[in-house]
Amino acid sequence: MTFGLLDFYTFTLLDLLTFYTLKNMATEIERKYLIKEELLNLPSEGNRIVQGYLWSEKGKSMRIRITKRKGFLTIKTGTNPLSRLEYEYEIPMTDAEELLSQCDKKIEKCRFIIEFAGMNWEVDVFEGENKGLVIAEIELESEDQEFEKPEWLGLEVTQDKRYLNVNLINQPISLW
Repeated sequence: MTFGLLDFYTFTLLDLLTFYTLKNMATEIERKYLIKEELLNLPSEGNRIVQGYLWSEKGKSMRIRITKRKGFLTIKTGTNPLSRLEYEYEIPMTDAEELLSQCDKKIEKCRFIIEFAGMNWEVDVFEGENKGLVIAEIELESEDQEFEKPEWLGLEVTQDKRYLNVNLINQPISLW
């Protein structure tokens, strides 16, 4: 029996997840908003991101992402879009490129970081089949953390699962 690169990473990550204790679990808490583009001045330089999913099912996904000549493998679990467990590991670029080539579909976007009122906002400008979609995200320490909202924020879409990248890859806004 032979094992491919995907089998190796799946086996290794499952071992890592088994090894980790609750104190090492990273809970990602983030809110998502559409933006009022006419009120937002994006920085001149953003960070190009290409990502795909090796597998996904309800409440679980394994993503490969390439950004700034770095590769990442990320596992997310949970059904609440506001708060999910996230495990992210940097992997060698050659592995990331090979794994990404095995993904049937990819999302491409440019990410801009905007500091506002002491918080960092990630603004994603999507390309391809999601062209025209611009989403702002903010990561929080708790689900009820208060924060100042910039004037360029539009409708909150945190609980609208259509806006999760794992769903946008199969149901892009061009099909809505």
